[in-house]
Parts: sequence; structure tokens; C-alpha cells
Amino acid sequence: MKSMSRTFGLYIGLAAMLGIGLILLLVLGPRWLVTPPEETAAAPATAADARKIRARLFYVDEQGTGLTSVEREVLYGEGTVEQAKRIIEAQLGAAPESLASAIPAGTRLRTVFFTKAGDMYVDLSAELRQNHPGGTTNEILTVYAIVSALTTNLPAITSVQILIDGKEVDSLAGHLDLRRPIEQDLKWITN
Repeated sequence: MKSMSRTFGLYIGLAAMLGIGLILLLVLGPRWLVTPPEETAAAPATAADARKIRARLFYVDEQGTGLTSVEREVLYGEGTVEQAKRIIEAQLGAAPESLASAIPAGTRLRTVFFTKAGDMYVDLSAELRQNHPGGTTNEILTVYAIVSALTTNLPAITSVQILIDGKEVDSLAGHLDLRRPIEQDLKWITN
């Protein structure tokens, strides 16, 4: 009798487990069996598809003595800091035909940061100094191309301090004091 009651208990236990399994299968099964729809990731935006703004960038004029402004498309950046990055990246790019870039070749943007007082700090790579041709006019045009690009396009920026590899510098080529933020000076812009 004991063996019959054990067998009967075993059958009851198996039937209960089977019943619970069937209930779980009926309730949860459809969730397991349905293939979730593939998430369609947004295709990465290409430069051609990305949102852009029009900005004034500054290049050495044909006489080599001043800066001329050219309106160009620049990638959009959310907020002052991000937009400043996009403007500087565009300023570091190639100059339009018949004009020359005031920024030495190979110069890269490391970072920018902005103070509540309206000062923008622009940290550029060592190529800014290493590849600079020197001379008073060239140094002034380099600095004011950067300062003008930011202060003209972003009214929140009142002055710009240039850093090289994260450090303050006295000057680029020995002629212009860069130990403090520089305000825009329109006398260097010819148009």
C-alpha cells in the first residue's frame, strides 16, 4: 500500500508540474515565440545630411594684410560650446579658392570651454605654433581669424583666449600677448 500511495503521490506531483508548465506555456509562451521586431536604428547622419548653419569665417585677404569674411555652411552644434567647436573646426579647414587660411596647416582643435563672463578658451594642438610662419602680421591674422569667427557668430562670446596643448602661452610668434582673453578688433577685417 505504501508503494501505491507513493506512486499515486508521484503521479499527482507530476500532473501538478505538468499543469503549471502548461499554464506558464499558455501565458508566457506567446511572448517567447514572437520574434521582436527589429529595431531600425537611425542611419548615421552624413555631413551632407546633418543640420547646418551659415557662419562667417575669416581668411587672409588677397593682399595678405587683413582678414576677409566668407559666409560658409557649418555643422550645427547645440549650445554655445558645441557651436563654437563646429565653427573652429570649420575655420581650421581649407580656405576657399583665392584666399589663404590664417591658421597653420595641421592645427587641430583639442577642446573649448566657456565662462559665465563670456570668455571662450580655445585649446589647439601644438601645430598652431610649430607650423606658424612667424611675423607680426601673420600672428595677428591667425589670432584674429579665431577671435573673429567666434565673436562674430556667437554673441554670447565677448573674448577668446588661445591655449596650446592645454596651456596658456605668451604668444604664437613673439608679437601678440596671448596671456589673457582677446576681444574682437574689427580693424583687421577688410570687408
